Amino acid sequence: MNNIYHDDEHDSVKPVFLKGCGIIIAIIVLLIVGFLFTLGILSVVNKVSPVALLKGVSMQTTQTTKAPEKPGESGAVKTEKPKLEDKKTGADVSLQGFNDAITKLVEAVTPSVVNIAVKVRNQDGSISEGVGSGVIYSEDGYIITNNHVAGAAQEIIVRTTDGKEYVAKLVGANKDTDIAVIKIDAKNLKKANFTSIKNVKVGEIVIAVGSPFAIEQTVTMGVVSAKGREIAVSSDTLPMVDLIQTDTAINPGNSGGPLINIGGQVIGINTLIYSPSGTNAGIGFAIPSDTAINIASQIIKYGRAMIPYIGIEMGQNTTNISGVLISVVQKGYPADKAGIKAGDILTKFDGEPVRTNFELLAQILRHNVGDSVQIDIYRNGSTINLSLTLVESPVTAQNPTTTTAPNQ
Repeated sequence: MNNIYHDDEHDSVKPVFLKGCGIIIAIIVLLIVGFLFTLGILSVVNKVSPVALLKGVSMQTTQTTKAPEKPGESGAVKTEKPKLEDKKTGADVSLQGFNDAITKLVEAVTPSVVNIAVKVRNQDGSISEGVGSGVIYSEDGYIITNNHVAGAAQEIIVRTTDGKEYVAKLVGANKDTDIAVIKIDAKNLKKANFTSIKNVKVGEIVIAVGSPFAIEQTVTMGVVSAKGREIAVSSDTLPMVDLIQTDTAINPGNSGGPLINIGGQVIGINTLIYSPSGTNAGIGFAIPSDTAINIASQIIKYGRAMIPYIGIEMGQNTTNISGVLISVVQKGYPADKAGIKAGDILTKFDGEPVRTNFELLAQILRHNVGDSVQIDIYRNGSTINLSLTLVESPVTAQNPTTTTAPNQ
């Protein structure tokens, strides 16, 4: 008997099974190759290694896992509100130091700056109100401001940084220099520190503090744009000379406030802006501290400004000698007594070179009546040194440009 058995059904299944396994393996291989190929492309595009890319995907998957919803939530994604962080110091040590220095400077100088509110009686009898700023000159209540702020005021109210208000009185004011001094009944005020224009350089950083548009204790920063500017304000006053020009934002209400250097010293009293619109256009002017302090001390001492005078008229110098041409010498005045003659060229005033009429006027304004000064005169090819004593200008002696307090 033949025991050989043929399982035709199993014989036919084996090739099909093997073929199916081969297809599955081929698909798996293709998927793996495709994944690796895609991963390679993504790693090239993102410029990271495939391993780092796989870790990033894993982290992202973990972070985006949806948290269980609370009762009442409709499946909205929960976002965490940003929180205020503690202040960070600047990465650049020099910038952080500069920032700290400016804030400390402002904290130190603002107690020496006051807000001034005034009421002025107009020609028609109506009353108008104005606002300005001032600088504390002495601990016992003397304050420097502008003549155009307080010179014609019927009522003056001063507010200090601590919020206290004082009724101020006008001590005196001068139109030619636009300087006024007012006084409040107070003690132990923080007076400002002043420095000469000789110590000021074009380009240095400066800060203005005041009340522009009545917004008190406003601080702006800029640089010294120029020195020695001259502006003729009106025909009935002397030109304003030796002004400091700055791009620091100065607006109506800043008048009378200080222009301060980074040492916390007042270099000038803000007085004018050049602006077609009436607001800051980047060109402001300050009266140098030299002039402001000198006029203020005269007002405090005498109740009015006493402008020094030497008794000359100045002409146009067309020679190649740098200086001021003297065209007329008035008899009986210091220049005449010192031996100055018409045609002389004044080259130095009290040791300072003078090149223009405005520079000579600026030097005179830095002095007081009674001061003895040395001047250099160029005459007939040689320089002559002379000495003279300043007297009061006959114009200010008649007091048309100086306002004195009514009770004085």
